[in-house]
Order: sequence, then C-alpha cells, then structure tokens
Amino acid sequence: MKHFNRILVSFLAGVIAFSAVYFNLLSIVDKSAEDILYHKSSGTMGQIRIIKIDDKTMNELGDISTWDRSIYTKLLNTLCVSEENSPAVVGFDILLSSEKDEKTDKEFSEVCKKYNNVVCGFSYVFSKELQEGEKGFLLENSMTVKDKVLPYKELREVVDIGFVNALMDNDDSFIRSSFLTFNETEDITTQSFSMKVYEKYMESQGLEANYPTDKSIMDFRYSGKAGDYENVSLIDVLNGTVPASAFDDCIVLVGAYAAGMMDAYFVPVDRSSQMYGVEIHANVIEAIIEGRTLENVNKIVDALISAIIIAFITFVCWNLSVVKTIIVCLGVAILKLLSGFVLFNMGYTMNVLSVPVLAVVIAIIYVAVHYYKARIAKKSIEKAFSKYVAPQVVEEIAKDGTYELKLGGENRDIAVMFVDIRGFTSLSESLEPEQVVDILNDYLELTTRCIFRHGGTLDKFVGDATMAVFNSPFDTEDYIYKAILTAWDIVKGGNKIEKEFVEKFGESVGFGVGINCGPAVVGNIGCDFRMDYTAIGDTVNTAARLEANAPRGTVYISHEVREALGDRITVEDVGEIPLKGKSNGVFVYTVTGVVGYESPEGE
Repeated sequence: MKHFNRILVSFLAGVIAFSAVYFNLLSIVDKSAEDILYHKSSGTMGQIRIIKIDDKTMNELGDISTWDRSIYTKLLNTLCVSEENSPAVVGFDILLSSEKDEKTDKEFSEVCKKYNNVVCGFSYVFSKELQEGEKGFLLENSMTVKDKVLPYKELREVVDIGFVNALMDNDDSFIRSSFLTFNETEDITTQSFSMKVYEKYMESQGLEANYPTDKSIMDFRYSGKAGDYENVSLIDVLNGTVPASAFDDCIVLVGAYAAGMMDAYFVPVDRSSQMYGVEIHANVIEAIIEGRTLENVNKIVDALISAIIIAFITFVCWNLSVVKTIIVCLGVAILKLLSGFVLFNMGYTMNVLSVPVLAVVIAIIYVAVHYYKARIAKKSIEKAFSKYVAPQVVEEIAKDGTYELKLGGENRDIAVMFVDIRGFTSLSESLEPEQVVDILNDYLELTTRCIFRHGGTLDKFVGDATMAVFNSPFDTEDYIYKAILTAWDIVKGGNKIEKEFVEKFGESVGFGVGINCGPAVVGNIGCDFRMDYTAIGDTVNTAARLEANAPRGTVYISHEVREALGDRITVEDVGEIPLKGKSNGVFVYTVTGVVGYESPEGE
C-alpha cells in the first residue's frame, strides 16, 4: 500500500507539472523570470549606427512636425559622399507620409533614387474584428488591417518600404518578438522594416539573404540594451561635427530618440527602462544577421520532460530526510534553471519556472510532512512518558528534546520510593472483585497524583505496590526532599482514604512507604521490541526492603536520606534493622513531619 501511495502521488505530481507547462499556467511570471535570468546584452556589432532625432536636434531645427524634406535630403547628401564612402543602407524609422512641400518632397525622392540605399517605414492601422474560424466559431482577430500609413507617393516609388509596427506581448506589453512578414491578404505579403533593411544590407555586400525562420514572427535575443548601439544626434551629422566616414558601409538607422515622440517600449533585456523603437529595430536586424533567434521547444516535449522530472523527485524524496529532500529539490531547481540558460544561448526557449517552483513546493510539502510525522512521534513519546512522569516533566523533556527510546542505561544518583498497601491480601479475600479493584484504583490514583505533583517518575506498579524514582530521567533540583514530600502526601492522603473505605466497606487499609537514595543504573532495560524504563541496583533494593518493613501509615527512610535532609524533616529513630539480602543491618528512621510543609492531601 505504501508503494502504491508513493507511485500514485508521484504520478499526480507529474500530471500537475505537465498541465502547468502545457497550459502555461505561470505565463507572465515565467516570461519575467526568463527576462531576468537569461536576456543579457552580449555586445553589439559595430556595423549598425543610429542617427537620433533627439531633443538636441529639435532644439536646433524645431519640432519634427515642422520639418520639410530638405533636412533628410541634406542628411543623405552628407552621408553619401561617394560610392566608395557611403552607408550600405539608410533606414528611416519615421513615417514620411504626408506631402509637406512639393519642391523638397521631390528633391528628397530624387536623392533617394540616386543613392538607391534607402528603406523607409510605413505603418499598418489594425482593428479588431470577429471572424469565422475553421469550425464555424467566431474568433476575434485583432490584426485586421483597417488602413496603412505609407510614405508619400513619389517617395514610395523609389525606395524599399517595410512596416514598422511593434509586436508587443499580450500579457505584459514587453517586446520579445518581431514581425518578419505579414499576410495583408491571401495574395499580398509584406515585409517588416527590419527585414527590408537586412535584405538591402546583404544585397550591398553581395551576399544572399537568409531567412532566420519560416514563420512570419521571430522570437529573438537582444544584443544590446538602451544606448548600447553607437548613436549620434542628427544635428551633429548635419553640421559636420560627426564625419560622414563614421558611417561608411554601415547600416544607418534614423529614428526617434526623444520621450515626446512616443516611440519607446519595454524590453526584456533591461526591464527597468524603456528602449526607443529605432534601437529595437537595430536589435532585430542584428538578430537576423547573427542568428540570434529563439525557437520554442515543442510544448508537449517540454511538458513531458517537466512531468518526468517532478514525478522523479517526488518518488525519490518520499523517504528521504528533510536535509536530503531540500538538497535534491533545490538541486533539481538549480539544474533546470542552468539547463534553460544553456538552451537559451543555443537559441531555444522553454518553460522556465514550472519545474523549479514545483520542486520548491515539493520540498515544502515534504518538510511539512516530516514535521507533522515528527510531531506525531513526539506526541506519542510524550504520551508514553506521561504514563511514568509528571506532565511538567514531560513538557521539559519534550522542550529540550533530550529523550530517546533506546536500550541502555546510565549511572545516576537518585531517590527511590516504594509504597505498598498494608493488609491488602486479607482485604481482597473478604471483598468482591469489583470492590477490590475500586480500592486499588483509588490507591493507585493517590500515589500517582502525589508522585507527579513533585516531579517524580512513576517507574511501575507491582500488584498493590508502587515504585517511583526522583532525579530521573533528567536532573531534578532537591530531588530527595521532593521524594519525602511525595511520601508525606501519600501517607496523609492514605489516612483520608482509610476513613472512606471503613465507611464504605467496613474494612481499613493503610500505606507503608520506604525511601532510599544513592547511585543506581537507570534507563531502558529489556529488548528492542519490549523495554521498561526503570532503575536497578542496591539503592533500589534497599528502598524496597524499607517499605516491606514499614508499618501502616509510616514512612521509613535510610540514614543517607536523613543525612541529606537534616533538620528539614523531623524523625524518630527506629534503629538498626536487618534487611533481606543485606549482610549488615541498616539504620532506619521514621518520618514524623516535614518542617514548614502542609500537605494538600489533608490530615
């Protein structure tokens, strides 16, 4: 049954892991974790330069909305000094749609045609529409083309154009992917601005353009953070502060670099700041050139791997200790994160957090189960000890965690007390069995209550006799005195019980008590499957002999007990008496009082 439960729990854990990965239950958190752990800037290629339309430029030339096309004409003429000294591609990541001034518009289109190295951006205007799916269900299509914002007519006839629309993640609006192409209609497919710039650059280098994927959307790894690509202000290029030779044979991107132009987005490579759209295009172009694309591992394969890992650690950790469980679960979580890092740098991405999170959850659950089992075991042991020692003793032992049920003993100085009912044998012959049990239970309840009151350990019941030890299983302050107080309470309580028994049964009973102190061997005596916590030795035997000789209602103590307590008790000399098993007699005293102590058991 235990193996069945283990297999069943492991299987269920695997199912949970499979579901978490397959249905991407940690979608947003998982993407954020991948951003933080894996998306790191690796250094940008020197062939991409950015000419930025920033606040510095607009302070000199006025707001961009007021510019005519002469500024862009001047820029191209400045950059393209000659065929041998000009950029490979100049990409304008700005919308040059409206006709501003006929003369300057025409001049700009003519210069673009002359140099034949310009790519301009255009933008789709999308809307949401309900469309009928494959099975007749209505689906919302958020990428229905409502309109296009194209470069003005003369310009788009002489330049390459690509759409500049950003592809933001639906969950958190971060840009982790880029369009390569877009199926405008069944017959019309257009290319993105980044893809057009890449193709133009490869053409200029006499190389064949390679598409990074057969899909229209590409996941990619960023090469640089905001500001990593070499960038200069447009005004510094126009006034000659930055020489044209700095852009020779490069990919030059011209785009917004001012907060007011509303062209900044959140990106995974640096979640604390936004990146301008022109920098994102630079990263996309470099990803295409350098092959820094990302492919998602097959969802089913990813889910199966995660399920196997989680089922395995659930099975393995079933009987492990807390420390080993934590080591295994944390080890698996760390290895999963490291393998994700390796795969990411190889161009593959998979679910990041599900396995580590579930591994930590398994560790927490197993630690909680271990703790619960330990609590149950502790309660069981406490319950077992409570049969022998006072509740406060159990509490102290449990708090210190000093108990351990195993065979073996130790030498300790203890006080031993034996109590026996005088006349019980003849009494049991004259009463019904139920009455005998009634008397015995009252007696045992009294002795147990008194022993526990003073922190003693109830060693055992032997018929109508009770044995108790003090200063065991752990050190007890003033234990000999506490043994005397216990005996005194038993005698006083016995007087009260005797009166009740006379009234109830017409018979009387009394207690004889013997106390001795000294060294003894205490511990668990017996075998692995049956043991008894007790004390053995001459000290114990002497206490038993003292009790056997004590008259009804009397506490006999040894000379050692008398010497240990001095004037804290009052005694009467009994004298030296022979004890069975002792070659020499033992000097004995009768306790007649405990100085300053009033027994709660009454007189």
